[in-house]
Amino acid sequence: MPERTVEPAANSRADLDLVIVTGASGGGRSTVAKALENVGYYVVDNLPESLLVTMAELAFESGEATRRTAMVLDVRSHAFTADLVGAVDDLKDRGFKPRVVFVDAEEDILVRRFEKVRRAHPLQGSGRILDGIAAERELLAAARETADALIDTSHLNENQLRARVEELFAPADARKLRITTLSFGFKYGIPLDADFVVDVRFLPNPYWIPELRDHTGTEEAVSQYVLRQPGAEEFIGGYAGLIASTASGFEREGKRYVTVAVGCTGGKHRSVAIAEALALALRDNGLSAYPHHRDMGLE
Repeated sequence: MPERTVEPAANSRADLDLVIVTGASGGGRSTVAKALENVGYYVVDNLPESLLVTMAELAFESGEATRRTAMVLDVRSHAFTADLVGAVDDLKDRGFKPRVVFVDAEEDILVRRFEKVRRAHPLQGSGRILDGIAAERELLAAARETADALIDTSHLNENQLRARVEELFAPADARKLRITTLSFGFKYGIPLDADFVVDVRFLPNPYWIPELRDHTGTEEAVSQYVLRQPGAEEFIGGYAGLIASTASGFEREGKRYVTVAVGCTGGKHRSVAIAEALALALRDNGLSAYPHHRDMGLE
């Protein structure tokens, strides 16, 4: 496990780095919890929202040891109710500034995950897995809608999800807007967590170039081919400027994470190269931006 970063004790409740993790059963909460531990968070698992304020106060009073605290909420807790939004508002009223992370996945993916481990959904009762998923979605709808960060785990393995969380919650720039340029393939579906969706299929596809077909957009030959196409540089510069112009507004509204989904057909060539270049252009605009490639390697 990486060495923990020593953080100063919180002087006010707003200084406490408080993260609340919730979301769909089977969505990957346990992996998110482990990843948060890896970047120095004190993690409390399976906590009912009725104890959020109590736990936050204890974390604040404990000083340096719990300067960065994450609380994972689970519908399997018998004390879980639907009022997570109210509990978070209560924290804010008391001076805390929690960040809520919601993990989710496509319905068919969740079903396959439960079938793989031969485990019932915690809310299905005498019904089907789909019934449990539907009941949980209704229970968590408000929390999903108001979450600071939505992480779609449908096409992520454990290592990829862990890397995504560590990228978002590493100590540096923890309070600033963080932008992810997420490449994907349209044939695998649009990411659930996208704030912006960009279609780069207007560029020629390197797949039809035999010497480029088996390579990816992270490799120089493919990247150069894509970026040298007419309109590519103009597109990157223009879109980076558009995103940069929205950053201050997102920050004023309290949004800390923005996902720009960049799509091509298979998520291997064009979208990867453009996502990499767009992240670099955003950093040139003074923003915290990181590329992530959802579907690279699936073909």
